[in-house]
Amino acid sequence: MKLGAAIAEILKREGIKILCGYPVNPLTETAADADIRPIMVRQERVGIHIADAISRVSSGHTIGAFCMQHGPGAENSMGAVAQCFGESVPILVLPMGYARRLSNIEPNFNSSQAMKPFSKSTEPVLLANEVANIFRRAFTQLKNGRGGPVVVEIPSDMWNEEVPEPLKYTPVLRTRSAADPVHIKEAAQRLISAKRPVIYAGQGVHYARAWPQLRRLAERLAIPVTTSLGGKSSFPETHPLALGSGGAAVPRAVPKFLGEADVIFGIGCSFTETSFGIAMPGGKTVIHATLDSAHLNKDIEAKIGLVGDAGLVLDALLEEIGKTVTVDRDASGFAKEIAAAHKEWIAKWMPKLTCNDAPLNPYRVLWDLQNTVDINNTIITHDAGSPRDQLSPFWKAVEPLSYLGWGKTTQLGYGIGLAMGAKLARPDKLCINVWGDAAIGFTGMDFETAVRERIPILSILLNNFSMAMELKWMPISTQKYRSTDISGDYAAMARAFGGYGERVEQPSDIIPAIKRGIEKTREGTPVLLEFITSKEVELSRPGT
Repeated sequence: MKLGAAIAEILKREGIKILCGYPVNPLTETAADADIRPIMVRQERVGIHIADAISRVSSGHTIGAFCMQHGPGAENSMGAVAQCFGESVPILVLPMGYARRLSNIEPNFNSSQAMKPFSKSTEPVLLANEVANIFRRAFTQLKNGRGGPVVVEIPSDMWNEEVPEPLKYTPVLRTRSAADPVHIKEAAQRLISAKRPVIYAGQGVHYARAWPQLRRLAERLAIPVTTSLGGKSSFPETHPLALGSGGAAVPRAVPKFLGEADVIFGIGCSFTETSFGIAMPGGKTVIHATLDSAHLNKDIEAKIGLVGDAGLVLDALLEEIGKTVTVDRDASGFAKEIAAAHKEWIAKWMPKLTCNDAPLNPYRVLWDLQNTVDINNTIITHDAGSPRDQLSPFWKAVEPLSYLGWGKTTQLGYGIGLAMGAKLARPDKLCINVWGDAAIGFTGMDFETAVRERIPILSILLNNFSMAMELKWMPISTQKYRSTDISGDYAAMARAFGGYGERVEQPSDIIPAIKRGIEKTREGTPVLLEFITSKEVELSRPGT
């Protein structure tokens, strides 16, 4: 068979049902011939974001895949590949490359070389009869260890090469590693004896599907739980021991309990120091459970390191703890503290959450959104900047993988692709992205992709006609040249693309508009609700 047909057959055997892309890459056609649905985007970044969400929503059990043309197509993809690298998301990137005789001649763009610094692995296909081995290595990287993008570059002169039949390819295995039993015992003893422990759960809990074990550990030892943005929804945020999620903006209970903790147990996290995550307080005993040993002592000193799959680590801890603690500890004391902290904090923010002003307060829009949708049947994601900080502290995720959080790298326009990928992976869910008028300038044209590809997402746009977060950094530019002013009628844009668009300006219209939008998505129509909001430029974070 031809090389393209062989690659398509390998993808099919590995369970890939959707191939995102932007023309022209011959793999699009051979994959379609193998009944793999192509999703054609308006720009490469968004296609990779869609593939990203497919991997996330399935906990990496279905791998998102993206292909693009050589040269400019591959060049335009680099930002999105770097985003997946920063967020540790396993996706398969399949760029076409220049012909082999030209691939190493400047200025031709060589993806397998250029993307190596921000990929888990890269490899070109140089011999057709090696294709099975190359993809076996690629999928082994994708299915094992910490996630990240894997690049397989296919030179443009390879497509007519023949692959021997029958194709010798079997889907690759998945493996899990467990932590050292000696360290498990030490960690169990520390947690049992801790006076004010806190669990910090990262997205490794999602990839391990270790949600039940995380909850059992919290309840057995009465330990309050907070999460990273990536780990949000790994622990139900309506639970009495839930502190809320981290980020640049956090519920008040998060810094309070972390600051008072004697032991912090990080599970499935990297503890990466970032402006968009929780700042871990010093002077604590840290137990760090991570799949990647490179993350131990990277930014936070760990007293005990547990290198392994989050599910296996939690299983082992529960077994060890169960030898001495045989019933759930009384959590009522911590629960009362947490409830009091939440009550005091939410009371401070309630004037914004219920504000009746026009232009609309963005906190009011998102508060009404949360109280209108069926949380149990919703997957939501934010965009960079203000939408992330205005949404994440208040949105109470209940079901695992119902909130696609991110923030180690913070590219504008990420959310719409994530929402589309989530909808493709879970068509039964209401899939929402929340973005601002700066983010829509980066990827707004791909709302047309949602219409054309019949992906009925609900897109919530907070439009204040300004780069509001930049105002304090650009006062002279704004005053003299209006450099932070931006504008647009984005609801009209959505209608022009064939979707449903509605502009909302009065508080009384917020909930009715959301209900109309939800109904339109049920009818199969992508929706963009444009809320005209005030400039919330004060940066007293919700955690204060």
